[in-house]
Amino acid sequence: MEQNSGSIKKIVLAYSGGLDTSVMLCWLKEKYKCPVMAMVADVGQGEDLLAIEKKAYDTGADEVVISDLKESFVSDFVFPAMQSHALYEGEYLLGTALARPIIAAEQIKRAKDWGCDALAHGATGKGNDQVRFELTFQALAPELKVIAPWRTWKFQGRSDLIEYAKSKGISVTSSGEKPYSIDQNIMHTSYEGGILEDPWESPPESIFLQTISPQQAPDFATKVEIDFDKGVPIGLNNQKINPVEILQQLNQLAGANGVGRVDLVENRMVGMKSRGIYETPGLTVLHKAHRALESLTLDRQVQRLKSELSLQISELIYNGFWFAPEMQLLLKLVENSQKHVTGKVKMDLYKGNCIVSGRSSPYSLYDSSYATFEADQVYQQSDAEGFIRLQGLRLKIASLLRDESTSKGSDS
Repeated sequence: MEQNSGSIKKIVLAYSGGLDTSVMLCWLKEKYKCPVMAMVADVGQGEDLLAIEKKAYDTGADEVVISDLKESFVSDFVFPAMQSHALYEGEYLLGTALARPIIAAEQIKRAKDWGCDALAHGATGKGNDQVRFELTFQALAPELKVIAPWRTWKFQGRSDLIEYAKSKGISVTSSGEKPYSIDQNIMHTSYEGGILEDPWESPPESIFLQTISPQQAPDFATKVEIDFDKGVPIGLNNQKINPVEILQQLNQLAGANGVGRVDLVENRMVGMKSRGIYETPGLTVLHKAHRALESLTLDRQVQRLKSELSLQISELIYNGFWFAPEMQLLLKLVENSQKHVTGKVKMDLYKGNCIVSGRSSPYSLYDSSYATFEADQVYQQSDAEGFIRLQGLRLKIASLLRDESTSKGSDS
């Protein structure tokens, strides 16, 4: 809903330095005639943040802050999602969806620090991000007003924005614009729109920023070992390093072996289908390694319950409900399940594949004396007979009763 321009006193804009938010910054000052503060979130997108800060000031920002969110993003959002096995529609590891709530929460924090009464974001009215931003706003700061320029202004597309930007002296690097949109953070890179909108057309190899083509990857496997403590990755190749460094190093190792590409036609929450191309090299490896360690350390019924809940958690994340009470409850349940998920996993990275080649844990529930196919002294194979009878009792009864009913029917 468009806010009355006279009721807004000070705005904080989630600013990226791109065409959309640069135009918004100028447009907000022009329309609301009040101070506009720019919050730049560093979630590991690898951009020149000082250049973005300068551009914000040049475009008219009254104040600019760069918030380093990388460590919190990885530790408080990415890793809990990994522990949950969150995978939207079976393929998408939710890199963009996980970044939006931490950016929106930081925007709220800065709004309160600056005494702002309104929050502005650059999401379009057709996508998922508008929902993710605004559900976070409602959950954490319902008293603040929300401005979503794409839903209210007269601009219809990119050409309109470029024309406006040029008229206001805003720097536009249209020659460097790609015919598709990109979202990048330390976890992933996503591509959509433009030349990628035809789901039949293969994405050009030139778009990929993090991964080499599997066909061009080395003809030998790269071996990695990952250490976990209570479900959290804490080391790589026998070196204890922090979460950000683990993800960065795995991004490089996995990307060099073509691991982590996904081409998905997904269902947006607003009701339409869209195609997304994703690169998530490091987390693809961590996701599979974590599953392998859980297979060793979790009880079967706990694994089954987690598998059922992972679908719900994935949809909650995708749909922007990170700060909803049901999501926080589910995350606590997942956290509790991780107390014995400690150990080491060996992986082979080879031409787009990440293959588990070994796992060990001091809390392993695997006992070779029970699992062996050789002679043993701990398992009585004859015990299986009664177990099978009980498991099949309902099937036996149903079959006998149906046969009896059929026989009576034929007699009549």
